[in-house]
Amino acid sequence: MEYELVKLDIQDDIALIILNDPKVLNAISSKMLEEMKRAITEAGDPDNNARCLVITGAGRGFCAGANLTAPRPGTDTGEVPLAGQGLDETYNPLLLMLKNFKAPIITAVNGPAAGIGMSVALMGDMVLASRSAYFLQAFRRIGLIPDGGSTYILPRMIGQARAMELSLLGERLPAEKALEWGLINRVYDDDQLMPEAMNLARELASGPTLSLSLIRRAYWESSDNTYEEQLHLEAVLQAEAGASEDAREGAEAFRQKRPPRFKGK
Repeated sequence: MEYELVKLDIQDDIALIILNDPKVLNAISSKMLEEMKRAITEAGDPDNNARCLVITGAGRGFCAGANLTAPRPGTDTGEVPLAGQGLDETYNPLLLMLKNFKAPIITAVNGPAAGIGMSVALMGDMVLASRSAYFLQAFRRIGLIPDGGSTYILPRMIGQARAMELSLLGERLPAEKALEWGLINRVYDDDQLMPEAMNLARELASGPTLSLSLIRRAYWESSDNTYEEQLHLEAVLQAEAGASEDAREGAEAFRQKRPPRFKGK
């Protein structure tokens, strides 16, 4: 597929998506949004065998949020989308595509992650950030409320008080403080972010992909389940994982006292 505002590279079982509009710090226009959806779909195509997805931004920013000056398709002016118009048809499907992706996701936050850009960043199963990165709930600055799932995910990640603070004050949260709060996983020097992200991607891509996908599902669903419901879900997912080739390989490798050779099946 052809892309202009997104780059997609799939090599060695790793799909790398780069948001590619650095002149606006990779703010998401309607065109970029559609390209992101196409890139995620292509990365998730079983024929491409991507066993890990890495998302980052070109230039000095991850994503500055929605591009409020970019034209809608077929118009000369306008914004994408404004004040909740069409969220169920625009950003929400993108976030659900990431939630339901069948392999681990790493986000490598290389600069500002604001508004919807922060939401995309936090969709990573592993969120890595450069020391110069920061996170910003920018919505109150333009008289809006957090969207992109922020009001769901932030209280569960960092608690109600800190989620409220970020959203009501709209202050920058530096990478080091985000790490301290438990919002992200790791912080690296700027020039080490992508090498470290790709090292981690290779580790995950060599793992039992079905198992890792089911782990993602179990944790996503745990937030709304009772204890009893989660126990049942674990039983269902464990049966699915246990029937996989990788589970058989893991057991055989354990018996033979050797490292497993997972194939992602």
